[in-house]
Amino acid sequence: QVQLVESGGGLVQPGGSLRLSCAASGFTFSIYAMNWYRQAPGKERELVASISSGGGFTNYADSVKGRFTISRDDAKNTVYLQMNSLKPEDTAVYFCNTKFRSIYGSRDYWGQGTQVTVSS
Repeated sequence: QVQLVESGGGLVQPGGSLRLSCAASGFTFSIYAMNWYRQAPGKERELVASISSGGGFTNYADSVKGRFTISRDDAKNTVYLQMNSLKPEDTAVYFCNTKFRSIYGSRDYWGQGTQVTVSS
């Protein structure tokens, strides 16, 4: 079965850095785009970053552009999110995601989430 397992979250000070990892299994990882979402308390889940199959194209939310970097290692079936210059507003549960698409819709797969807390 499809499985996504995040790790690397924790408590950091403003201006600090953290690298999240998502280990994928149960599907052909290399041909799927991967995404990072986050959800802060009381707020909607938002898309943070995306990376294409092969890693040639990336996209970021305006709020993290220039600070976060998404990357992937297909040999390890792992996608990463490098987070630099962290701000208190980055505090959220971060989720790894992939989408199995068809002409009728899209099926989402999610990891369990990893907590990132940026103290002030």
